[in-house]
Amino acid sequence: MDDIYHKLIYERKEWSPAWKFTDKDVENSRVLVVNGVSKLYGMTGFRIGWVIAPRKLVEIMTNVQGQITSNPSIVLQAAAEGALTGQQGLVENLRLTFENNRKVMLDELKSFSDLKTIPPDGTFYVMPDFRAYGTSSVEMANFLLDKALVVAVPGKEFGMEGYIRLSFAGSVKEITEGVERIRWALDPHAPNEIYIGDRKLIRDWL
Repeated sequence: MDDIYHKLIYERKEWSPAWKFTDKDVENSRVLVVNGVSKLYGMTGFRIGWVIAPRKLVEIMTNVQGQITSNPSIVLQAAAEGALTGQQGLVENLRLTFENNRKVMLDELKSFSDLKTIPPDGTFYVMPDFRAYGTSSVEMANFLLDKALVVAVPGKEFGMEGYIRLSFAGSVKEITEGVERIRWALDPHAPNEIYIGDRKLIRDWL
């Protein structure tokens, strides 16, 4: 069970911990839970996380990990401890910010008549169905990066070919501008030119 986004949920949905289904008997459970500080506290580069699982399994995991990754520094461990034991009101502020960003992203995507989007219940990603524009999510992601300067992740990596993962973790301005660029790249009725900063781009593929 990957609980890395367990508090980043929206529209009053409730998170159900995996232990709810195990009688809380860790040693005899087949449930393995992973979590960390990267998403909830914005500490992606710290590489601090943990696992809850039967002791024997954790010992084996520790042996494997010790041979393939470096150990987190004391400074990073202290920072993670501070995040976990410090004021948690910041987490709710972050969740509210993402919930607003989510609304902005979904509203902007509604301007595409050919996109189908299921509102996400959590995380800070949305995965619209881009199959009306092409069947290869890898080609679509590369196209958006090359033509619109928008970074997206192919849905193929998540078993959802034809879908594209877009993040709404940035600012509202970044979200609206990003979707505008996607629309410009794909919509034949959009203006033929667009400015990205001081750079003028001309669409010559539609």
